[in-house]
Amino acid sequence: MSDTKAIATPKRTREILEKYGFSFKKSLGQNFLIDVNTLSNIVEHAGVTAESGAIEIGPGIGALTEQLARKADQVLAFEIDQRLLPILDDTLSDYDNVRIVHQDILKANVSEVIQDYFHEGQPVHVVANLPYYITTPIIMNLLMARLPIESITVMIQKEVAERIAAAPNNKSYGSLSIAIQYYTEAKVVMDVPKTVFMPQPNVGSSVLRLTMREQPPVQVENEPFFFDLVRASFGQRRKTIMNNLSRHFKDRFDKDSIRQSLDEAEIDEKRRGESLSMEEFATLANVFYRKL
Repeated sequence: MSDTKAIATPKRTREILEKYGFSFKKSLGQNFLIDVNTLSNIVEHAGVTAESGAIEIGPGIGALTEQLARKADQVLAFEIDQRLLPILDDTLSDYDNVRIVHQDILKANVSEVIQDYFHEGQPVHVVANLPYYITTPIIMNLLMARLPIESITVMIQKEVAERIAAAPNNKSYGSLSIAIQYYTEAKVVMDVPKTVFMPQPNVGSSVLRLTMREQPPVQVENEPFFFDLVRASFGQRRKTIMNNLSRHFKDRFDKDSIRQSLDEAEIDEKRRGESLSMEEFATLANVFYRKL
């Protein structure tokens, strides 16, 4: 099928919306992509090949789904909005390698669906234009499920992409950066102008690629405690690590024992959370955890 017939053009998108009398739901954060070049760049950055399985979240009217179907072996798309199912049936009727699942990705048993739909050992990539209001829960859900996937490549709000990929000593760096970089290598691969969306969003967008790690980059004795300590360290960004931890752990540790733990981890109590590397947070969390 030539790109003149591609779904992702302003003209074709308008025709499809008019044909079905579809109106955008603000509550679902629907912004459809109307530029084929942007979509094929996303698919390329995602590393999708003829051997790959691809999982899409929120296919909309099928603009990205179509580009994935042309490249991948199999495409599985989760769509929550029932009104889009007949549209997808129509727009993707030329592709026999696409399956649409009418389910909320946050409630789906994605691991089971992967097992049912893709071949054993097949490289699987998640590729999506995510609704911006629910980006972080979706990404964290996919990571915590420890799915057999190679990467997650998502179009998200530019500011959130920068926070996820940030390094220490950067104003964007925080507990979200650490939580996601614990599971993946994060990289912003492209910025996307507002003009390639219908309707246009109010914020800038970026494509973030997360490559799954086989092992976390640090050894922690207890993951929930590690993440709790990291979040506490960024509780009030302008405060020192000593202040934030004293406030958070006041029921479990007195100030002297917090100071002692910081000394043991060789971390100056006057530093702020944003200056600590993941390695330093891991060391500190392990020191604290042994004293619980």
